[in-house]
Amino acid sequence: MKMLNQLSISTVFALTLNMAFAENLTVFAAASMNNVLQEIGQDFEQKYPEDKIIFSFASSSVLAKQIEQDAPADLFISADLQWLNYLVEKQPAKIKQRINLIKNELVLIAPNESKIQAESIQAVDFAKELANSYLSVGDPDHVPAGKYAKKALSHYKLWESVEPRLARAKNVRDALSFVERGESPLGIVYSTDAKVSDKVKVLAVFPQESYGEIVYPAAVVSEKQSAVKFLDFLQTPEAKARFEAAGFKPIE
Repeated sequence: MKMLNQLSISTVFALTLNMAFAENLTVFAAASMNNVLQEIGQDFEQKYPEDKIIFSFASSSVLAKQIEQDAPADLFISADLQWLNYLVEKQPAKIKQRINLIKNELVLIAPNESKIQAESIQAVDFAKELANSYLSVGDPDHVPAGKYAKKALSHYKLWESVEPRLARAKNVRDALSFVERGESPLGIVYSTDAKVSDKVKVLAVFPQESYGEIVYPAAVVSEKQSAVKFLDFLQTPEAKARFEAAGFKPIE
């Protein structure tokens, strides 16, 4: 009986200690990371049940500006360096720790039932395919995927002719959904976005030299230790395997 009481006291003490150190962690992340971060978040919570993650997914520009205005984020993962650098410039005191996390690639997609075929970007007749329709992209003025799309199209001397035929989405997942629903015959998204959909096919991959390198940086933007813990977890072999399975590329 005495042993049972001691066990109960120890158990209560352990639970109380865990509750004292328990934290809700708010992660602001680029829309293109939705699926894979949900999976990694579940892995993290299984390992650290005292910590709970709340995700907020949107365009990197929207998230960076929200954090600038003191939105309650603990960790920020951007789809490009520009918007984290923006935050560093506007609110340098918020940045406690930062790393370059992963990389991605840019692809041209079409609905599965599309009859368009191409072995390369140069083989696509954009003028013909967009004559009565629009190219779905993240808004190049705000969305990293759209910015990379503009660079790639400019590389092929296509930007001026294609720009009037853009369907400008507020984030890359919305650009994907336009093509999924058949509202656009073509779209430019990250390869990882195309991979999560069974309603689109990849027509061609943009060579990296056409748009540069797509780097996703991550930064701790609060004093919470759980934010540092999750940033560390994102660099574990377990998390890296999740990223690789989702189509992301490692930082070399």
